[in-house]
Parts: sequence; C-alpha cells; structure tokens
Amino acid sequence: MDDQTRTELEAAAFRTLVEHLRTRTDVQNIDLMELAGFCRNCLSRWYAEAAEARNIPLDKEEAREIVYGMPYSEWKANYQK
Repeated sequence: MDDQTRTELEAAAFRTLVEHLRTRTDVQNIDLMELAGFCRNCLSRWYAEAAEARNIPLDKEEAREIVYGMPYSEWKANYQK
C-alpha cells in the first residue's frame, strides 16, 4: 500500500470514529478514558497538535468543535452528566 492510500484510509477511519463519537452522546468522556485511555478531548487535542505541527492556526476550542460537532460548551450543557 502506498503512503497516499494509507493516509486516505486513516483519514476515512478518523472521520468514522469522530462521527461515531458524535452520535454516542450517551457515552461520557470519563467512560472513554477509563475503558480506552482517551476521550473526545484527547482526540481534539491531538487534532490541534497536528495542525500546530503544520503551522495551521487552530485553537483548542476550534479543534473541540470539529470533534464534538458543536461548541464544547453546548455539548456539555446538553449531554454531560
């Protein structure tokens, strides 16, 4: 498999993971941390770090909105227990 294909497959898998996490609002971040060792906030931090490594301006809240599909404050108000 060439690098471009691998990158495209990884990107597709990432998008599927993000969409899955957006629909599973019943699963709390603490549950993810306890079971998987990462949560939505970790994923958004990694996203922001990847952008920073490429000199792409993206702050923490923007990265969270990408992962959560809405502003983090809105997600917390609606779904955090």
